[in-house]
Parts: sequence; C-alpha cells; structure tokens
Amino acid sequence: MGWFKKKTEEEKLIEQYDRLVKEAHRLSHTDRMASDAKQGEAEEVWQKVEALRQQQQS
Repeated sequence: MGWFKKKTEEEKLIEQYDRLVKEAHRLSHTDRMASDAKQGEAEEVWQKVEALRQQQQS
C-alpha cells in the first residue's frame, strides 16, 4: 500500500536540506556565524541532490 515505502536517497537529502535551512533561519536571529555555517552545510547537501538528479538523467 505504501505505508512503509522506503525513502529514496534524494528524498532523504531534501529533508536534510530543509532541516538545515530552517535551522539556519532560526539561528540568523541570534548567531549570524552559526547561521552562515548551517547555510553552507545546506548548500553542500543541495549539491548532492543535484548530482543525484544528474546521474538519474544520464
């Protein structure tokens, strides 16, 4: 039925990206350097997502 469908690697990375962006936004109100670090981590994760998408298209 899909209740226990395993998430793809892309779905996992996108969820991780979303968590990092939300955390970066939360930190931006109090600690700009930590926020920038989280945003950098999010960008690295997004690059992995794009790399996966390129592999799937090839």
